[in-house]
Amino acid sequence: MVTLFFSYSHKDEDLRNELETHLALLNRQGVISSWHDRRITAGSDINQAISSEIESSQIILLLVSAHFLASDYCYDREMQRALEKHANGTAVVIPVILHPCDWHSAPFGHLRATPTDGKPVSMYANQHEAFAIIAGDVRDAVKLLLAGSPSPKASEQHAGDPTPPLQGDHSSNVRIKRKFYDHERDEFLEDSYEYMARYFDGSLQELSARNPHIEKRFKRLSATSFSASIYDGGNRVAQCSVWYGGGSFDSRGIAYSQSDENQRNSFNEFLSVVEDGHTLQLKPLGMHGFSDRTEATLSQQGAAEYYWGIVIRPLQE
Repeated sequence: MVTLFFSYSHKDEDLRNELETHLALLNRQGVISSWHDRRITAGSDINQAISSEIESSQIILLLVSAHFLASDYCYDREMQRALEKHANGTAVVIPVILHPCDWHSAPFGHLRATPTDGKPVSMYANQHEAFAIIAGDVRDAVKLLLAGSPSPKASEQHAGDPTPPLQGDHSSNVRIKRKFYDHERDEFLEDSYEYMARYFDGSLQELSARNPHIEKRFKRLSATSFSASIYDGGNRVAQCSVWYGGGSFDSRGIAYSQSDENQRNSFNEFLSVVEDGHTLQLKPLGMHGFSDRTEATLSQQGAAEYYWGIVIRPLQE
């Protein structure tokens, strides 16, 4: 049995709980024994308990988010010791990317992250798919450990690299362009829309929570459309609907309308799926007057924030 340690921010506890559920089968099968700080009993020395568990763990999961990177305890204590153990071969460190953040420049940025290509869990249309991938990666890591594989350093690689880096001197300038197929574009479009829907729902909840006089309404109009409305003192001050597919324009994009009705015969902004030979992104037409964005391509998070910026603009002017 391999011992596993969760290093995470308490602000990401819900996702840690969900991951633990997906790792339950490995626990049942006696493959792993997992531990996190919520298992510290009353009266125990917290620092000593955590330190002891890190020292005895063979796999350490870094549950990465902006909250994790901002936590002094996670970053300076747990992560630093975990990387020391990884370097000396006494543990395998696996970065688990929960939310979009600047993790590539972190000290563990050279390690292969999970889910696939380091795509954040929160950006999956179905997050259970992401957790299933993580569970599979943990199972593979256990197999390597039990098989007596070489030092964990052998597993180091950048997210998305199909093979480990070669030993010896070589150029890092080996990235080449690739072709994206319709299936990948369609999947990216669906994932982007689902991410945007969750982003709007969460942003509306946060807006209402911070401003007692603000009320909100989020509604799924169909499987491919949603509407959002914001009320100030009971009066509607902003509204929109967002959808993809089935319109008279280009079905490979996400449309935005200042109406909360899903008519699909007109829109005020449109995001097209574009690619640069390396990644898929979203590009606005620039119909809404945000001139600084018309030439830019956007990530899923950037696109969601772009549309959110339009709907909340009346409250900020």
